[in-house]
Amino acid sequence: MIEKNQVYYLRSSDEKISELGECGGALTTLMKFLLETKIVDGVLSVKKSNDIYDAVPILTCDANKIGETAGSLHCGTLNIAKILVKYFDEFPEMKLAITVKPCEAETLLELSMRDKINLDNILMIGVNCGGTFPPVPTINMIENIFEVNADDIINEEIDKGKFIVESEDGSLKGINIDQLEEEISCENNIYGRRSNCRRCEMNIPTSADLGFGNWGVLGEYTGGYSCVEVFSERGAEILDKSIKSGFLLVEEPSKEAVEIRQKVDISMVNLAKNWQNRDFDVNKNDILSILTIYDDEFKKCIKCFGCRNACPICYCQECTLEDSAPEWVDKGKIPPSPLFHLERLIHMVESCTNCGQCEDVCPMDIPLAKIWHQINLRINELKYSPGMDKKELVLFDYFKRPE
Repeated sequence: MIEKNQVYYLRSSDEKISELGECGGALTTLMKFLLETKIVDGVLSVKKSNDIYDAVPILTCDANKIGETAGSLHCGTLNIAKILVKYFDEFPEMKLAITVKPCEAETLLELSMRDKINLDNILMIGVNCGGTFPPVPTINMIENIFEVNADDIINEEIDKGKFIVESEDGSLKGINIDQLEEEISCENNIYGRRSNCRRCEMNIPTSADLGFGNWGVLGEYTGGYSCVEVFSERGAEILDKSIKSGFLLVEEPSKEAVEIRQKVDISMVNLAKNWQNRDFDVNKNDILSILTIYDDEFKKCIKCFGCRNACPICYCQECTLEDSAPEWVDKGKIPPSPLFHLERLIHMVESCTNCGQCEDVCPMDIPLAKIWHQINLRINELKYSPGMDKKELVLFDYFKRPE
């Protein structure tokens, strides 16, 4: 009997899927089980588009096509929660399974607290995440550091702290991520994970129903099994059914394996805190002081609304920040004051999950994710963790419905 808060080794009973997917194809097989048994209407995930640097969202309703989503895409930097909200706007009763990174699981929890989605209709299948890689810098890195044509790379993976690529001829090249980020990166060539991912302490998706990964897979199980932790009663029930139905094969990991999994997570958290100390020059300021530090950055803003449009948690039906046109369009007007970002702060400060979408799209290279994350650390001091706590929002109460 599968139980909550326990860790298991899982692999697919289907040899084709086991070879197609990573770590024994357990996650892909679970999704196939959910579709075939009609527990869900569809699976929302990502798949490779033009190449491995281009991940696109896909809704799969046919169990025979679920193999298209097998494998990981570390250059898939989108937050799939943004797409999910659009599906539920049109099909509110649709039941979906969705693959999520930790930040996406946290975002979904925040959205549910704002009545934007119904978590009863969503099964969150999480994946451990040590960070995602920005596509264009990664292509440059592969060509400059590995000295291979990025178009010839057919697969990429992260294993034991290394970023590894596989060419069409089967050859492998890898580099230690720490070395990539600390020794090789320079002002003109920033390689490695996205900056928000480097600072992120959430590597295991504890806000999801289940969490899949290879941390803690040892010995004979290496490469052929996933290490899966159960975070909810619903996750335990679903996993138990899939095993009893013969879709998944299960083994019990050793005590050593579970301890190593925890040590890997602790190591990643410590690394994230080191990056926070590097990036946040003044780490103990109050929120207003932090904003003052970044005043020159905010002055770069052209009010294009890119950050607002990319943010997966913006909830207003009509944006109070939007005029008929950006302020800089009218001749003679200077770029907007920091008030644009201060108002966004009021709306977002207690709900930002450090997904980095705002910073990714900013045309003026304002370090928005860095700013919000530094402010977020002050919110944590109020004993509230965005995307983790299912309790009253700490600062603002826009979301209560009249009794």
